[in-house]
Order: sequence, then C-alpha cells, then structure tokens
Amino acid sequence: MEGLEVTVLIGLTILVGALLAPRIRLALPLVLVIFGLALGFVPQLREIQLPPETVLLLFLPVMLFWESLTTSLRSIRRDFRYILPMSTLLVVASAFAVAGIGVLFGMPWEIALILGAAVAPPDATAVAALGRLLPRRMFMKLKAESLTNDGTALVLYAIAVSLALGGNVTPWSVTLSVLISYVGGVAAGIVVAALGYLLLRRTSRTVVINVTLLLIPFTSFLLAEIVHASGVLSVVVAGLIVAYVSPRVTTASSRRQADAAWPFGVFLLNGALFVLIGLEVQFVVHEISGAAIGRLVLITLAVWVTLLIVRYVFQLLNALFQRQPGARQARGSRSRARAVSTVAGMRGAVSLAIALSVPAASATGGELAGRDQIVFVTAGVILLSLLVQAPLLPAIVRWARFPVDHAEDEEYELAERTISGAALAALDDLAAEHGVGQEIRDKVRAEGYQMLEFSNARALAREQAIVDAEARALDEMLDEPDPLGAGTGGGRVVTGAGESDSPSGMNAAVADGDTLLDGDEGMEGEVKTLQMIATSPDIDVMQRSPLVRHDEHTRLKLALIDRKREVLLGLRRSGRVDDLVVRRISARLDLEQVRLQGIEEFD
Repeated sequence: MEGLEVTVLIGLTILVGALLAPRIRLALPLVLVIFGLALGFVPQLREIQLPPETVLLLFLPVMLFWESLTTSLRSIRRDFRYILPMSTLLVVASAFAVAGIGVLFGMPWEIALILGAAVAPPDATAVAALGRLLPRRMFMKLKAESLTNDGTALVLYAIAVSLALGGNVTPWSVTLSVLISYVGGVAAGIVVAALGYLLLRRTSRTVVINVTLLLIPFTSFLLAEIVHASGVLSVVVAGLIVAYVSPRVTTASSRRQADAAWPFGVFLLNGALFVLIGLEVQFVVHEISGAAIGRLVLITLAVWVTLLIVRYVFQLLNALFQRQPGARQARGSRSRARAVSTVAGMRGAVSLAIALSVPAASATGGELAGRDQIVFVTAGVILLSLLVQAPLLPAIVRWARFPVDHAEDEEYELAERTISGAALAALDDLAAEHGVGQEIRDKVRAEGYQMLEFSNARALAREQAIVDAEARALDEMLDEPDPLGAGTGGGRVVTGAGESDSPSGMNAAVADGDTLLDGDEGMEGEVKTLQMIATSPDIDVMQRSPLVRHDEHTRLKLALIDRKREVLLGLRRSGRVDDLVVRRISARLDLEQVRLQGIEEFD
C-alpha cells in the first residue's frame, strides 16, 4: 500500500478506537491492538512493515521526551534506591531467565539472550498509557524505572548480537560497553539540554521556542548514537533537565502551545504504534510454518510467566533497598503492592524495536537463525501484556485496597496558599513600582481576598468530605447508623492566623487560592464607547480614562503572576512541592497571563 493510504487507514483506526473504547469500557491501547490484529487478516494490510529505525528514531524520542517532561524529579530522588536496582539488575536477571527458558525449548544460547534483552524492560509508554489508575507514588516509581531501564536492555542486546555474529566478547569489552552506554548517554543528554537552554534564553518567540524543544530529543538521540551510547538514556536525561529549567527560559504562550501539541502528537504516535503491533503479530504468524507456531506459542507463554515471576521475586529481594528508616508498613500491604507492580510492568515499543532491529544476515552472509522466532515471541509477550495484564490491572488495584493518597491535593493547596499570600504581601510594593493608583490597588486586593476565602473553603470542604467518607465507612462496618448524623462542616474558615479586617471578612494572614481574571474590559469597541460617554456634559471629565485603569490593572496583575511564579519555583527547589503540582499551577498561571496579554504579545 502507498504511504498516504497507510496514513489514512491508521488515522481512521485510531479515530474509531477513540470513539469505541469508552463505550465498551476497555483501554484504548488494548482496543487498537485488537483492531491491528483484525486488519492483519487482510493480506495487503499485513504487508505493512514497521521498520526498526522508525520506532527507534521517530516514535521513541518523542514519546520518551514527553514522558520525561511529565515525570517528577523529586520522586526519582526520593525512590532512587528502588529505581536503580530495578532498572539495572532486574533487567539483567530477566534477560538471563528468559534466555534460560529459550534454551530449554531448543533455542541457541545467543538467540535466546537476544530474546531476553528484547523483552526484559517494561516500557514507559505502555506504563503511561495504562498505569495511571495506580497510586501516584507507585506510578512515578514504575514510570522512572521504565524510562531508565532501556539503556541496560540495549547494552545486553548489543552483547548478544555480537555473540550471535561470532564477535569476541570479553569482560573488559562488556564493562566498556556499559560505561559508554550510560556515561555517554547521560553526557549527550546534558550537552544537548545545555545547548537548548542557551538558545532558549535568547529568544521569546513562541515558534522558535517550540521548534527548539522539538529538536532536543532527536538531537540528543543522534549525538548518543554517534558516540555509540544509549540514545534512550540521552533523551530521558535531556527531558528531565528541560522540565526543570523550562519555567525560566520559556514563555507562557509557548508553554500553552506545547502543552496542547505534545500530548496530541504523543497520542497519535502511541495509537499508531499499538495498531502496528497488531499488524506485526499477524505478519510473523503468517511467515512462520504452522508446525512451529505451536512451539513458539508455548515459548511465548513460558517467557511471559517467567517475566512476571522474576519481577515479583526480585522485588522480594530488593525489599531492603526500598525500606525507609523509621517507615512501617504491614506485610500484607507490601505483598499486595508487589503484586500490583508486577502486573503493571508491561512491555511495549522498546521491546518491539529491539526485536525488529535483529540483523537479518549473519557474518557468513546467511540469515541470522531465529530472527523470526525472536520477533514472534516478543510481539506475543507485548500482546499478552496488553490483552491480559492491562484488563487485569484495575481488578488487582481494587484487591490491593491502597489507602487514598491525598498528598498531592495537600501540596497543591499549600502551594496555592503560599504563592497567593506572597503576592498579596508584595502587592503595595509592586503597585508602587509599576505606578498603579490606589483604586486599582484596592480592586486587585479585594479579588485576592475573595479567592483566598474560596480556596480556604475548598480545602475545608475536601477535608470534611474525607471525614464524612470515613464516618460512613465506619457506620457500614458497625452496621449501625451514626447517632450524631454526618456533619456537613460549615462555620467560618479558621486559618490559624487571627482575624483580619480585610474586605468581606476574609483572612489575609494565610494565602490560599489565586486571583481571578477580570472581564474583557479592554475591548476596542467598548473603550471607544466609554471615551464618547466621558465627553458628555453629564459626566465628570476629570475621571481617569478607562484605558489608563485597564493598563494599570493589567500591569499589576502580571506583576503578581511573576511574583507567584518566583515563590512557586522556590517551593519546588526546597522540595516542599512536587514537580507535577508545580506544573499544574504553572499551567493555570500561564493561562491567566495569556488571557491578560494576548498571544500576539509573545510573537
């Protein structure tokens, strides 16, 4: 089929899947894989091949970069003792365990090790697509593990291919390969991120900023490949650095554009990938003889079960690295958490890319024995991950009975209070600095107090809802009604800082919430009307122009937004607020700034 026909077909498949998945209550990736399998029954569609360089050089850089941008650095630092062994030692253990299974089923050792390297790493994109119902901390740990384990798998893959092609592999060469892969990948990511930072500091144009961000993952991957390092690790490192420095070197308009474009692009690439996985399974099934398919199905099932067992057992052995000093957790809850983490470790794009990258020719010029088997088993493991683990994961999470985690909501409210309080405290100084009159100053202050009261009430309502839910659960457990009745909260909001004579009886001592935007006072037609009315003899011609008042109001609100951002980034540096909370609040501040200034101001 022609490229345009393939593009339209895949696009229509993604569209139908997106419409159908919510109706049948299945995860979209699972629906798309099933559609890919169904399309594979058409011989012409089955010929659509997925070149390995397409996955490695087009799909992975974009998807991994976006996942890195939306990963919490604080979570990585906090759980590093868990992430490091899971992204290195577990990958090695899984690869060799799978290789052992392959040898038991008659596969050559080198081919079995290539298979092990391909299926060993859980995939970040599959985790992101299917694992968001996990508790926040577990999801971030699994996501960070998936982002960093690909480097280990690719090193193992290179060693196994060298052995299969008759290369000379020594302990020194293995050590050198590991060092080059990791150190070179990290260095390449740092270099490209630093160059991007220097460029971004010198421009404020939305188009230039976002083109630079788009080039960073591809450039870092290319640089790592040139020095024979891990391109995947390079992209991840560059993404983590860019995520940290982005608020200071990008504009509100560019961030709003990027936050809309990147998720959409990643959604399309993910959808296309899952459709193509289904087509690839159909292709390899029709390429292999019927007599061999039964054996390969058994190998696929054995490999899939082995990966689950190894992951669970490794977490048992890794428990010493996971425990925090002074932390206590019931044995049953730890076992349930390990079971959820085991089921959530799904395979995806990286595994398929590694399998398709197996060279088709050996050193003697013939086809590398076992390549079709590797692709078949790898695709089968990915399929089992999506068809079995993905539907099973919600039930496993419910069975685990994780306590509701309100940490993110609490940090969000803390950040809102802090930045709003800092903005109100600096309001008079900022107004004087920008030449804002008392009328506008009082108006903005009243807006700030109004939002403080709203945010305090919202926080109190959330806490009261938690108390009410616990009371209802206790009543159901005791099978008797609550004699006092469920409280609904109420009363005035107590902030713990004493009373205040601020407008509407609001408390200014504790900052909470954010300021609201005014209406579009500055529309050109309305301004002209107001100016014409001001010339009437019935109007005081000495009153200040609406244009001047609107300009002062905009300047003061923008200055307050800048102040809030400074305080918010300070909270992130101190570790009091998570990166993802900062991202949520920053997005809202950006939206407010764009509404005040207009997108054209940035371009």
